[in-house]
Amino acid sequence: MATNTRFKFPCPVCAGIREVRLTKKDKPYITCDPCGIQVFVRGPAGIAEFNRLIEQGERDGLPARIREMERRYRLTCPKCGFKFWIERRLIKTSGFDGSLKGFLCPSNSCGALVSWEEKE
Repeated sequence: MATNTRFKFPCPVCAGIREVRLTKKDKPYITCDPCGIQVFVRGPAGIAEFNRLIEQGERDGLPARIREMERRYRLTCPKCGFKFWIERRLIKTSGFDGSLKGFLCPSNSCGALVSWEEKE
C-alpha cells in the first residue's frame, strides 16, 4: 500500500501539482490520473536527486510558481476543450494592423481561435 507524503511535485506532462507517494519499499513516485501516467524514481542516485528537487521546490515555492505560470500561459479551447500552453507558432495576428487576435488551437481537428487575456 502506498504512503502519501506532504510533498508535491509537478507532472512532467501537464505540469499539474501532484502528491509524492512512497512505495512499500520507500521509493518515491507520482501518479497523474488526468494524464494517465505514473513516474517511479528508482536507484539511490535518482532518489537522492528527486529528493533534492522536491526540497528545492518547497524552499523556492515551486508549486505556487507553476500554478501562476499555468494561470497566465495555459489556455483552454472553448470549442473542443483542449488545454495547451501558448507558443509562438500558434500566434494569430491581424492582417490589418498586426495586433494579437489570439492563439490557434493546436488540436488537429479543431483550429479554433482562442483569445488571450492576461489575468491579474
